[in-house]
Amino acid sequence: MGAADVVPGVSGGTIAFITGIYDQLLNSLKKCSPGALKVLFSEGIAACWRHINGTFLVTLFTGILTSVFTLARLITWLLEHYPIQVWSFFFGLVLISAWHVGRQIRWNGVSLVTLVIGAGGAWVIAGGIPAAGQDANLVEFFLIGALAICAMILPGISGSFILLLLGYYAPVMMAVKGLDIPVLAVLALGCVAGLLTFSHFLSWLLLKARVATFGFLVGLMLGSLNKLWPWKEVISTRVNSHGEVVPLLQQNVLPAAYEQLNAAPSMLTAAIACMVVAIVLVVGVDRIAARNK
Repeated sequence: MGAADVVPGVSGGTIAFITGIYDQLLNSLKKCSPGALKVLFSEGIAACWRHINGTFLVTLFTGILTSVFTLARLITWLLEHYPIQVWSFFFGLVLISAWHVGRQIRWNGVSLVTLVIGAGGAWVIAGGIPAAGQDANLVEFFLIGALAICAMILPGISGSFILLLLGYYAPVMMAVKGLDIPVLAVLALGCVAGLLTFSHFLSWLLLKARVATFGFLVGLMLGSLNKLWPWKEVISTRVNSHGEVVPLLQQNVLPAAYEQLNAAPSMLTAAIACMVVAIVLVVGVDRIAARNK
C-alpha cells in the first residue's frame, strides 16, 4: 500500500482490495472512536487493544510508512528512467484488481449505475490538470493530509494524484525525503483525522448498500486507468519548483503514435511483460488468500 501511495495515479486502497483486507481495515479504523476509550477505562489496555484490532493496525501502518520512506526515492527514480514499464505494471495491477473485485459482486441495475458514476468521476479526476506547486503552511499540510488519506483508502482514487492536482505533491515529497519532522507530524495528524472520520462513512456505506458501493469502487478503479495508460502525448508543459520542464497536460495515444510523436521506442514488449507480471502477482495473491481462508 505504501509503494502504491507514492505513485500519482495508484491507490493504496486498491492494494487493500487485492489482498482482501479492505473490510478489516475499515472496521478496525471505525473502532478507533470514543467507544475505545470506554473499553480502555472499563476493561483495561489489553481489551482496548483487542477492540481496535491494534496488532493489525500497527503492523499495517508500520509497513506503509516503511515503504513510503524507503521506496519514495526508488519509485521517483523508476518513474523518471522507466516510466512506460512502471505505468504498465500499475495499469495491469489496477485492471486485474477491478476484475477481481467485480467478480465478487452480484451485478444489478443499481450497481451498474454506480459503476458508471465511479468510472466517470475517476476518469475526469485522472484527466485533470495539475496545479502549480504551492508553498504550504502547517494548517494547509493538515488539511491536505486529511484529504489525501481519504482518497488513499478509496480504490482507484490516488491520494498522491490528488496532491498533484492541488499542487502539493512536490512539497509533501520534499518533506518525506528531507525528514522534515514538523511538517510530517502535522501531515500525520491530518491523516489520522481523515482516516477516523472517513472510515466511519465508508463502513456505513458498505453496511447499508454493499453491492452499490462495490460497484462504485470498481468504477473508480476502471476510471483511474485514464491516468495509468503508459503512452502519452504531451500537450503542454510547466516549470516545476526545481526549475525543470515537466508535462502539464497529456493525452493518451497508441504505442505506434507514441513512437511517431516522440521519435522513441514504445517499449511495447516490455510494457506487456510488466502488465502480465502485475496480473500474475494479483492472481497469485488471490489464490494465497483463498487458501488461507
